[in-house]
Amino acid sequence: MPKIFSVLDKVKPVYDIAEKIMMLICKLLLIADILVTCYMVIGRYLTFVPAPVWGEQVVLTLMVYMAVLSATLAIRSNGHIRMTCFDRYLPKKAVMVLDIISDILVMVLGYVMLVHGWTAAIKLGARGFYDSLPWLSRFWMYLPVPVAGAGMIIFEIEQLYQHIKAFFIKEEKEVAK
Repeated sequence: MPKIFSVLDKVKPVYDIAEKIMMLICKLLLIADILVTCYMVIGRYLTFVPAPVWGEQVVLTLMVYMAVLSATLAIRSNGHIRMTCFDRYLPKKAVMVLDIISDILVMVLGYVMLVHGWTAAIKLGARGFYDSLPWLSRFWMYLPVPVAGAGMIIFEIEQLYQHIKAFFIKEEKEVAK
């Protein structure tokens, strides 16, 4: 079994690159969010700077993008909220099996977000435009959901692989004793 894992471990750099790209996108979105918010505040208090009417909708959209993309990053780093209070009382094998079941369920959620989020982005996004940006489709407001679903699936595959690998490698170490 270790030969399979050593071959599959070669894919890890692809996940590292995907994480770096996702992190860069989140950082750029945060910078844009801060700049637009500063511009809105300056426009409200300084009369010679025109206050943008589109600012609030853009800030909210950028925040939604950051929230769902950073949630996918939390999956990669295993930093999402989860119940672990019983982990120390359960057998290690049971915790590993529960982790694998959890990974599968999160992948199903990611699939639902991808498929139904894309459908919503196409159907609902095509119906209207931003109030203050009439040239911009609402598609962009719904797009974060399928993007997050795809990211969840990608990073959850890696988590599932890590849990399966830990399950088999520890099993082989126990057999060797």
